[in-house]
Amino acid sequence: MWQNWETLSRHRFSLHRPVKVTRYFGAIPRIYSRQTVTTMESPENDKTTQTAAAAAVPMSKNAQRRLLKQQRFELKKAEKKSKMKEHKKREAEQKRKEWEERLASVGEAERERLTEERRRRRKEHLEKLTEEKGKKMERLQEARANGQNLVIDLEFVHLMSPNELQSLVQQVMYCYAINGKCAVPAHIWLTGCLGEVQNQLLQITGFDKWLIEKEEQSYVEAFKDQKENLVYLTADSENVLDELDPKEVYIIGGLVDRNRWKGITMKKAIEQGIRTAKLPIGAYLKMSSSQVLTVNQVVEILLKFLETRDWKSSCFQVIPLRKRPDKEDDGPDVGRLDNENSVVID
Repeated sequence: MWQNWETLSRHRFSLHRPVKVTRYFGAIPRIYSRQTVTTMESPENDKTTQTAAAAAVPMSKNAQRRLLKQQRFELKKAEKKSKMKEHKKREAEQKRKEWEERLASVGEAERERLTEERRRRRKEHLEKLTEEKGKKMERLQEARANGQNLVIDLEFVHLMSPNELQSLVQQVMYCYAINGKCAVPAHIWLTGCLGEVQNQLLQITGFDKWLIEKEEQSYVEAFKDQKENLVYLTADSENVLDELDPKEVYIIGGLVDRNRWKGITMKKAIEQGIRTAKLPIGAYLKMSSSQVLTVNQVVEILLKFLETRDWKSSCFQVIPLRKRPDKEDDGPDVGRLDNENSVVID
C-alpha cells in the first residue's frame, strides 16, 4: 500500500527537473487518447504548468462524485449559515420590539430607570468579558514560556480529502478554544503548517492572533536541539504514558482518517528515530467501539490531565458516551464532541 513516510510526503516536483505531463483528450469512457509532453520546471512556471496539466486531465468518476459531494456539502453549509443568520436577525428584532413595548407601557421615571439599568448591565458585561480575555491572554502567554509542549503534526494533509482536511481545521480550532479555557493551558505548536491547511486556517477569524506556534517546518526541525525529548503519541506503541514530563514534547498526528493509513504515525516515528507512547485509556475503561478519538479530544484529555493529574477522570470527562459500554461507571457522565472524522490513538 505504502512503502515509507518519505515516499508519502514527497508530493512536490523538484525544481529544474524534466517531468512528463500526461494530457487526456476526448470523452470516451474508460479509454482515453493521450498526448505526452515534456516540460522543464522552474520557480516561474512550476505553478502554471501544474495548473494547466491538472485542467487538461478529466476527472475520474470517483473524483467527480467526490467533487459533487463536496459541492453539496458547501451548499448545505452556506444554506445553514444563512438560516442561522436570518434567525438571529429575527430574534434580535423581536427583542428590540419587546423592549420598546415595555418602555412605552411605563411612565417616564420608570423608563429612565430601566434604560439606566440596561446600560449598567451592558457595561458590566463588557468589563467582565474584557477581564476574562485579559486573564486568558496571560495564561496563554505563560504557557508559551513555561507550558507543556503539545505538537499537532500537519504533515498528512496530502493524504486527506477536502472534507477530511476541513474537519481537521475545525478540530485545530477546537484545540485552541479548549486550551484557552483551561486553568493550566499547554504550549501548542502547529508544525508542517503550510499549503492548503495553512490557507484554510488563515480563513478562521483571528487565527493570525492565536497565541500558539505556527511552523511551516516539521517538528524535527522546530525541535532539532531537543530530538531526544520528542514523543509521538500513537495507538501502535507498546509504551503506555503514565505521566506528562514538562521537558518532553508530545506529538499528535493530524490525520483525519481511521481506515486507510493504519500504523502510519508509528512508522513515521520509527523512521525518524523518535520515541512513541500511547494514552492509558484502556487501563480505565473499555471502548464499546473502535478506540478512535478526534485530535481535539486527544488534546483535551492531555489538558485535563495537566489540571487533575488523574488519567481516569481526564478520560471520563472527554471520551464520548457512545464509546463506553458501561455508563454507570464512577466517572462523570459527561457527553463530549463525537466526530467520525478522527485520529486513531489508544
